[in-house]
Amino acid sequence: MGPDQATTTADEGSTATVTDQHAAATADREIETTVTVRCTGHVRTALGRHELEFTFEGNRLRDFLEAFFAEYDLADMLIAETEADATHSGWAPVPDDLPGTWRKNPEGEQTRPYARVCVNGRFNEHLDGFETKLADDDRVALLYPFLFCC
Repeated sequence: MGPDQATTTADEGSTATVTDQHAAATADREIETTVTVRCTGHVRTALGRHELEFTFEGNRLRDFLEAFFAEYDLADMLIAETEADATHSGWAPVPDDLPGTWRKNPEGEQTRPYARVCVNGRFNEHLDGFETKLADDDRVALLYPFLFCC
C-alpha cells in the first residue's frame, strides 16, 4: 500500500483502501442518468413548469441533487443544512428510540419543514437517503407545497 493510501476495515473483517472506495465513487459519477423531475408548489413556481427531463452524471440521488441545484438555484428552498433548519417549532420532538425502521436522514441531508424529495413516489429517507440509486426513467419529485393558515 502506498503512503497516500489509508486502510479501512469493514465489520466482516474485509479490508478496502480509501483509493478503492474513491475509484468506485468516481465510476458511479461517470454514469449518465436521465430522470423525470416533477415539481409542486413553490418549486413549480420557481421553475415555471411542473415536469422536465434532467440528465446528470452519476446514479445516486446525491449526484442528481448536486447537478440539479447547480443548474437551478433551489437548494436553499428544499435542503436544510442544520437540524434546526429541518425542524418546525410546532412539531413534536423526535423520540430517542424511534419505532420500527423509521429513521431521519443525517444532518445536512434533510429537507426543510414541509419540503420533501421523493424517488418513484417514496420519500428518500424511506430508501437510502441521498445515497438512493437512480436509474434512467426514474421519477424524482421535489415537493414544497403552498401552505395556507386560517
